[in-house]
Amino acid sequence: MISENFDIEAPSYLSKESAVLIYARQDSQCSDCFQALLPVHYRYHRPHSKDGETFVVVSNPDLLMYCNQEFPILKCWTQSEVAAPCALENEDICQWSSMKYRSVYKNVTLQVPVGLTIHTSLVCFVTLFITILCSVLILIAVFRYGHFSLQVLCS
Repeated sequence: MISENFDIEAPSYLSKESAVLIYARQDSQCSDCFQALLPVHYRYHRPHSKDGETFVVVSNPDLLMYCNQEFPILKCWTQSEVAAPCALENEDICQWSSMKYRSVYKNVTLQVPVGLTIHTSLVCFVTLFITILCSVLILIAVFRYGHFSLQVLCS
C-alpha cells in the first residue's frame, strides 16, 4: 500500500521518497515465519559522463507489529508508535508498534544501468530519424490503401 499518490514513471531526479506499507502473510510451511513481497521499479536516471551505471541504496525497512486477538502469545505494547491502516482491504486505522530485528544485510544496493552523455547526440538523431521514417511509411500506406474521401460537406 502506497501512502501517497506519485508518478511511478517520473525520473529519479524529479521524484521524492515515498512510504510503502507491505503487509506480510504467515508462511504456510513455518508457523513463526512471515512472507512479504516487495516489487521494485527502477527509475530513470540522468546519463553519466564516464560510467554506465549508478547505484541505489535501499535502506532497511521499519518493522511494525499490530497486536490483536490473532497473536495471543505476544505481549502487546502499552504504547503504540505509528498510526497506519489495519489491512489492505479496509481503511480503518490501527496503532502499530515498532519492533527491533537483526538484518541479514546492512543495506541493499541496486546497480542500475544508465546512458552515457557522449551518446546523447547519436540517440537523438536515431530517434528523430526513425520517427520521421515511420511517419512517412504510415502516410504512404494511408494514401495507397486507405479508402477515404476528401470532399468538403456543404450545408
